[in-house]
Amino acid sequence: MADRIWDTPEITGWRRVTAHAIRRDLDGSDRRLPLDGTWRFQLLDHPEQAAGDDWTGIRVPGAWTVQEAGGADLPHYTNVTMPWPGAPLRLPEHNPTGVYERDVDVPAAWAGRRIVLHVGAAESVLLARVNGVEVGWGKDSHLASEFDITAAVRPGETNTVRLTVVKWSDASAIEDQDQWWHAGLTRSVFLYSTGPTYLGDLRTVADRDGSLRVDVRVLGTGPVLPGGWRVTVTLDGRPVPLDTAHEQRQIDVDRVSDWWAEPRFSTVVPDVVPWSDETPALSTLDVVLHDAGGAELDRTQIRIGFRTVAIAGRDLLVNGVRVMIRGVNRHDFDPRTGRTVTAEQMRADLVLMKRHGFNAIRTSHYPNDPVLLDLADELGLYVVDEADIEAHDHAHEIADDVRYLPAFVDRVARMVSRDRNHPSVIIWSLGNESDYGANHDAAAGWLRRADPTRPLQYEGAIKDDWTGGLTGSDIVCPMYPTLAQIVEHARSGEQNRPLIMCEYSHAMGNSNGTLADHWAAIETTPGLQGGFVWEFWDHGILQRLSDGRPAGPSSSEHWTDGVAESGYRWAYGGDFGDSPNDGTFCADGLVFPDRTPKPAMDEHRELASPIRLSDAGEGKVRIVNRSAFRDLGWLNAAWELDGSLLPLTLPELGPRQEAVIPAPASGGDPEAEQWLTLRVSVGADQPWAPAGTEIARPQVRLRPEQRTLARRSGATGNSRPAEVDDDGLLVHAVFAAAPRLSLWRAPTDNDRIGGSAARWLRLGLADPVRRVTAIRREADRTVVDAVYETAAGLVLHRQTSRDFGPVICVQEEVTLPVGLDDVPRVGTVFHLGPGLESMSWYGHGPRDTYPDRHAGGPVGEHSCRIDDAFTPYLRPQESGGRHGVRRLRLTGPDLPAVELTMDQPRQVSVTRFTAADLDRATHHDELIPRPETVIHLDAAHRGLGTASCGPDTLPQYLLKADTYHWEWTLT
Repeated sequence: MADRIWDTPEITGWRRVTAHAIRRDLDGSDRRLPLDGTWRFQLLDHPEQAAGDDWTGIRVPGAWTVQEAGGADLPHYTNVTMPWPGAPLRLPEHNPTGVYERDVDVPAAWAGRRIVLHVGAAESVLLARVNGVEVGWGKDSHLASEFDITAAVRPGETNTVRLTVVKWSDASAIEDQDQWWHAGLTRSVFLYSTGPTYLGDLRTVADRDGSLRVDVRVLGTGPVLPGGWRVTVTLDGRPVPLDTAHEQRQIDVDRVSDWWAEPRFSTVVPDVVPWSDETPALSTLDVVLHDAGGAELDRTQIRIGFRTVAIAGRDLLVNGVRVMIRGVNRHDFDPRTGRTVTAEQMRADLVLMKRHGFNAIRTSHYPNDPVLLDLADELGLYVVDEADIEAHDHAHEIADDVRYLPAFVDRVARMVSRDRNHPSVIIWSLGNESDYGANHDAAAGWLRRADPTRPLQYEGAIKDDWTGGLTGSDIVCPMYPTLAQIVEHARSGEQNRPLIMCEYSHAMGNSNGTLADHWAAIETTPGLQGGFVWEFWDHGILQRLSDGRPAGPSSSEHWTDGVAESGYRWAYGGDFGDSPNDGTFCADGLVFPDRTPKPAMDEHRELASPIRLSDAGEGKVRIVNRSAFRDLGWLNAAWELDGSLLPLTLPELGPRQEAVIPAPASGGDPEAEQWLTLRVSVGADQPWAPAGTEIARPQVRLRPEQRTLARRSGATGNSRPAEVDDDGLLVHAVFAAAPRLSLWRAPTDNDRIGGSAARWLRLGLADPVRRVTAIRREADRTVVDAVYETAAGLVLHRQTSRDFGPVICVQEEVTLPVGLDDVPRVGTVFHLGPGLESMSWYGHGPRDTYPDRHAGGPVGEHSCRIDDAFTPYLRPQESGGRHGVRRLRLTGPDLPAVELTMDQPRQVSVTRFTAADLDRATHHDELIPRPETVIHLDAAHRGLGTASCGPDTLPQYLLKADTYHWEWTLT
């Protein structure tokens, strides 16, 4: 064994089994012995320290950084910067090392058989011993290490397995992904046995035309591969014939101990249903190895799908059809275990994705748990399978460093060897954010020869030139380009490959603005084919406030609807004393740590709807089937109009066909605004949703509002001047705090990281000094002129108010000076007294919507509890807004209802928190709801954008220096 293997850039131990696609994790109990559970454990300060007799218990699988046994070695979050300074191979003196040990009763029936130790994942270096004998070592934190331990095991007796895991190594520098640093055994551990002659590997190629090729590798451990063996292959119980034209090879590997042979089987299966995201048809392939007498020596079973992936010009084709990639980046994550996930959890992830219109996953930034690919095959999701290579902090040095060349090639090769039989995998990725160098080209060369059936991609190869990097990427896969950049490239005449963004629309906090604008451009611009939202999860770790430690894998759930319960919180970078850290940057997902969807998920669901509606005029609507492979027969639909549901038989439309159909007869108030909504649901059970599951609500407006504000609010008849105090502030019993001008919002993560929040504070927008310049009481109104002092000049505000008895009507006019060309909001803020509990409104909803993110909130009548109107982002920020609100009603027990009516659709929020409350808090548990209700009514509100990582909102969603008018009534 090499000395100090943890800082030597080598990649495999001497008895490590070559990566393969044989699924031993699915073997029957007589051939597999699970070792998950409680192990003896010691945490040492460094790998040279000897283990003693002081053992504690630890759960496997699971990182020690989230368990009590991990002591002071807690999770550490960085995005780019390594946790210690200096060159990649200069490791820290303190290098936590975990020693795992347990006793194993190996069945006596395994005597004479080959025995293998499988360690699903270990971070970062694994050293294995059995009965005191060193059996191998390995690196790569996200792929399994297997060791042939036959010579060290005593079947029929109790054996001791010791696994030593070293946290930091040379490999850490190429595992510098945007995620928590953990350590330990994070996937399952087990033993399995085979005969001396066994199935060593399996490769399938199944094309959409039904052609099938199966290559089977048979291995033997003796000096001679036994004669008379044979392999049989069946597909759904039907034999697949041996390809007699293919020469069967039997090769002496080292002329001493190991042999291998390779038979090939091929056939053409008639009438196959091609596999796709929409039609994930799978067949069961059984491969059995027999001895000379016909007895079974070994077997494996996998599920395959017939499909073809190709690139034609600027298009990525699946089964010959151009498909849209509606993807999301995904980590293996759990708020209690860190990285250990169960099959049930992974299924829940993918089901949630499918129900919100996602059809693709990028396994950021390493091969995910292999069960995820089984589920993607079954449920129908395309996968970009990404190698465990990210050298973010040392990218330039490592990309061309020959010492890391074997690791680059090995990590790509082992991923491909494991996952090549999955139909869901349509693209290979060489890794992430590691610059671009010779090491990438070497890995790409191996991959292209080993698997020519799929394209490969790597963002680093194209980041400086979207027409270059052809060796390293078959796809232009940029990271956070602007919308203008991708459209310009597609129209330039220079595009030479498909453009599919590997990361876009950064989902940090209240985010994902302009997603609808992106998809409007993608769907109408040839050459653009979608992308992968960053990312699925908020990586908040459940933390006990009593001692500041992770709650741990054995804790029961302590959360509801995204919020950690009292005594717990979602921890992010720095909360465990980790330094350096990147703070909240790990909280950048479409779902909260407990998998509760954020409002941005609603946006994607609607944009990905399989049906699109538009107004065709003359009382008709156009309906479009946006699917790539199937007709509308799998869907049910009903019209929603004027609060009633009307059944609809969908027209018979094939993929991407459209039809014009009559809209249902409209009724109701002929002067009221009217929207027609199509409620689309699953008509027959899908593997990801039972029949009846709603998946979209496309809308079309049939009629605009025909009435004035006064008529809608009941503000008619004679009026008198509204009452104001000496400061010109409205006086009314309903106000706990009088209406004032608001130019500021509690900064979103995008505002903070993108730099806007700092600019707004420098301008003095959070609490500008107000001076009244005039108060005039006229015959039927009160006019108050005021100025607000900012660093860019004076903001002029005129408020005109009239009292109609039960109705107060307020007109507002604000002029921003030239220097205020980008403010977060222009509007009115006031507080209503305690006791209000519920709200209902007509506008977008039911959840948060904003000017650049409201496609997922259909217009209509909505209601909720006021306490539920706020979205609990991990770091409190602007939240709870509803876009396009026409009218709002607030109620509480034993209180008269309060009604607000707007002159036109406006941005409104109703919460228990002021903007200052939200800004002061760093975690949700620090917020104390106020008894009163805080109302923001905005004439204009800035878009959200994604500026924490990527483009800000588009120009049309910015607030320029101008004069703003708005009018509202309170009843």
